[in-house]
Amino acid sequence: MSVKPQPASALFAGPFALGTLSGPDRQPFPALITADEQVIDLQLALNEPGLTVRDLLGRWTDTLPRLRELATASGVERRPLAGFTVHAPVEPRQVFQSGANYRQHVIDLHVAHKAPGDERPEAERRAEAAEIMDRRAAQDLPYVFIGLPSAITGPYDDVVLPAWAEKPDWELELVAVIGRPAHQVPVEDALSYVAGYTIANDLTDRATVFRRDMPQIGTDWLRSKNAPGFTPLGPWIVPAESIADPGDLHLTLKLNGETMQDESTKDMIFDVARMVAYASQSAQLLPGDLVLTGSPAGNGMHWGRLLRDGDVMDGSITGLGAQRTRCVAQVTS
Repeated sequence: MSVKPQPASALFAGPFALGTLSGPDRQPFPALITADEQVIDLQLALNEPGLTVRDLLGRWTDTLPRLRELATASGVERRPLAGFTVHAPVEPRQVFQSGANYRQHVIDLHVAHKAPGDERPEAERRAEAAEIMDRRAAQDLPYVFIGLPSAITGPYDDVVLPAWAEKPDWELELVAVIGRPAHQVPVEDALSYVAGYTIANDLTDRATVFRRDMPQIGTDWLRSKNAPGFTPLGPWIVPAESIADPGDLHLTLKLNGETMQDESTKDMIFDVARMVAYASQSAQLLPGDLVLTGSPAGNGMHWGRLLRDGDVMDGSITGLGAQRTRCVAQVTS
């Protein structure tokens, strides 16, 4: 059974957000959720059976004004949010993930994640991490890799910890959701390609980040990050126009009620615009795609406490709502 969301005095910033919901009488559908916790079924309101959130993002320039109208329109059927199940807000075609994008987090990971045979003192490895980070920032080269859409799950779904995952860890992240095709866009224009923002918890098995059989290969993101359900997403996509400054949002992750991550996006090395622009230099970003922007300090490796069966994670970001997921050990035969 999934862990249910906790009541919140404010679901999100702005008058409305997008989500994907289902109910006893409805298969998953794109929904407009208003600030007073009412739901408008967009398939019905727009008279488009089969419509998805990704479809709406694919025509975002035309969609956004219509959503503004629906949010305040009279005569539109509305139902209480409490009667629905909340799913991941969008099914992306591509997931772009960022590593080492918060200063303190980089230092902590560098110390905790030492390579086999590296017995240097902690102070030396911390100094090395700071030097690497400063060099990266000066060269304007974010670290971006590819994730799998199949790892995405809903914001209140249970997360199954694979039996092989020895050190499963949490990483709360701000996510930019793309609203129009972006290829080789300049930094100064990059935010115009972002339709909105949401939350992701980019779970990682620290034990399999680096290949032990052949260290020269380096990182193994397929193995360490892409188990089914390893990316709880949502609950909402909040339009970019409702977020005053994505570079000044607060991220908080609690484990069983205890605060583990508590940081501002001000600590990012590369901001959202630089992330989107950088990813677009090599790939074409498509409507509905996700750009995860990295996670701040306070992961399990920092605390010496990794995820285990029964743990409950509460993650929130200013103006984007909150997700709650419970960890469940994989049942093996």
